[in-house]
Amino acid sequence: MAEPQRKPLILMVDDNPENLRLLGAILEQQGYSTAFAISGNEALHFINNELPDLILLDIMMPGEDGYAVCTRLKEMSATKMLPIIFLTARTETVDIVKGFTVGGVDYITKPFNQAELLARVKTHLDLKRAREEIKTLRGLLPTCAWCRRIRNENGEWESIEKYVQEHTEADFSHGMCPDCLTEKFPGIAERMQEKSR
Repeated sequence: MAEPQRKPLILMVDDNPENLRLLGAILEQQGYSTAFAISGNEALHFINNELPDLILLDIMMPGEDGYAVCTRLKEMSATKMLPIIFLTARTETVDIVKGFTVGGVDYITKPFNQAELLARVKTHLDLKRAREEIKTLRGLLPTCAWCRRIRNENGEWESIEKYVQEHTEADFSHGMCPDCLTEKFPGIAERMQEKSR
């Protein structure tokens, strides 16, 4: 039996504990796992130990600001594709443009609208998952040499039919190629060949 899918982990980075508490409650109510950091350095330390699925990042913090943290994450191969949403009180166009320039995927201003925040988080988690599935389909698929099952992105073994149906719009219909028919059912293969003549 397949294990339940892991909840997406969202790292919230803000130097205001009350903001973190409120944001954490909203996200956890929607079924997300959360972690928090109160500085850029603390966020980078957390990411070295565990990779979140998405980061909600404030800009104005003591030490390294959110722009610097985002820039550092985009320079590392392990984190360059990690979706980072800036969540900040800075509303000037120059700040928003800089957020996208350093690698943010979205920019939300405080005070935020809860429904909008959740919609954007879901969208970017869905996009991340889709990119990972495309990468898996483009790359090598670990396949059992004996039973031909595929190891999916969660490390679980499943039938090739199930994997392809979950990751593409393809469907399967089963038949038997002439070589296998001849090998497994020689009598039937001969009769079919005679009929086709």
